[in-house]
Amino acid sequence: MDKQLQYGDDYKFIPVTSITSGMGMEVSPDVYCYAIQVVNICYVGSAVQNSGFVLIDAGMPGSAEKIIAETENRFGAGSRPKAIILTHGHFDHVGAIVELIEHWDVPVFAHELEFPYLTGKKSYPEPDATVEGGLVAKMSPMFPNEPVQLGEHLRKLPEDGTVPEMEGWRFIHTPGHSPGHISLFREEDRTLIAGDAFVTVRQDSLYKVLTQQQEINGPPRYLTTDWLAAWESVKKLQQLNPSMTVTGHGTPMSGQGLSDGLNKLVQDFEQIAIPDYGRFVNRLKH
Repeated sequence: MDKQLQYGDDYKFIPVTSITSGMGMEVSPDVYCYAIQVVNICYVGSAVQNSGFVLIDAGMPGSAEKIIAETENRFGAGSRPKAIILTHGHFDHVGAIVELIEHWDVPVFAHELEFPYLTGKKSYPEPDATVEGGLVAKMSPMFPNEPVQLGEHLRKLPEDGTVPEMEGWRFIHTPGHSPGHISLFREEDRTLIAGDAFVTVRQDSLYKVLTQQQEINGPPRYLTTDWLAAWESVKKLQQLNPSMTVTGHGTPMSGQGLSDGLNKLVQDFEQIAIPDYGRFVNRLKH
């Protein structure tokens, strides 16, 4: 292993899954969502035109072989992305990043506010098992929070909002779940890759995670540290009026269901998303 590339000491396989794990969905001709246990990765690029593609996020710990296999299944043997774009650096979005960099030797782009967690300098706050929520929240102390080290492969996203190797897309800074969290948006067809700014499953409920029961909700409670910022981020995304979204957790959504769900989330964010109690809950509830 490249000495510059390493995981935190607490990185390990996490034994959680869902009924969609291992399933892929083409949400548009050049956007493909693939579920790994309880998290989604995305490929942006046409498998037919063979003009190159980008990988969004890097899955769960121990998932590198599955990601490489799915990549080659979709784009051909020996194929590799032009770049990896990270929505943020939580363990379930960078779980295979070291092996993928070593295998593909590609640059990784992230928002500069996420850099401390991707350069080995700073751990995320420990997951909050005391937060209001279901069994996954109670399990969250087992989740890794130490930083990864990506060395010279890490690059800053451009300040002008463009996304390298993703023509027609722009990134939107959507903090709250993490300081440098981003979402990706393409104006042409109003496709949104939201990361964990909001999700389409109640992520702290083990039953709903297992069954992937679809409902628009705020970011996962046990790792969200700034609820006011998270609310503002959801407002930003709702104002884009997306026609289709892929989120970090849950199944893709489109059309009226997406529009109505986002409107309701923005309007009732305190009731739907913000937990009644927990270590990071702002004093918004009276």
